Amino acid sequence: MHIGIAGNIGSGKTTLTRMLSDHYGWQPKYESVTYNPYLEDYYSDIPRWSFNLEVYFLEQRIRDIMDISRSTDVIVQDRTIFEGVHVFVASNHEMGNLSDRDYETYMRLYELLISTVKTPDLLIYLRSSVPHLISQIQKRGRAYEQSMSLEYLEHLNEKYENFIHGSYSGRVLEIDADGLDFENRPEDFALVTGLIDSELYGLFS
Repeated sequence: MHIGIAGNIGSGKTTLTRMLSDHYGWQPKYESVTYNPYLEDYYSDIPRWSFNLEVYFLEQRIRDIMDISRSTDVIVQDRTIFEGVHVFVASNHEMGNLSDRDYETYMRLYELLISTVKTPDLLIYLRSSVPHLISQIQKRGRAYEQSMSLEYLEHLNEKYENFIHGSYSGRVLEIDADGLDFENRPEDFALVTGLIDSELYGLFS
């Protein structure tokens, strides 16, 4: 089984991935952030480094998909290839950070690679407002994220809503994350796992 965790930057995806992995005994699959060679350059000059960053992420996510397809474990994944393309790449193109030429080249590569890929068995979408995202980004203190603009986060939120309610065809569990602190409040984490249990196993339904 493949469980995806979706959500904007700072929504709590990585924390939830780790906690669900510990709680259920699932195998975590994390996004390439701490060791991504393009991230700091990207946030210092987004138009210059967008294509490089997105191609790097695409290569990493294809590797992840290959690993997941071979595994007999339940995998919980921090951000899937689908939102990487339909949210982040699409947003960078619309905001002028990716030229039409680079976007078309990227999408041809993506469509070639994605032709045999299945959607996750369940995608958990953490919906977060921009003020909540900003608070979380400031709290975790990654230097390269501190200059991120409100416009960028707002545009990503719009793309997430369009993705979840438009282009994505798989099964989705939507969770409003603004009022939740599942890392520090056990009752909040229990609420999340209760929703997941109900969705996956039919409990409480």
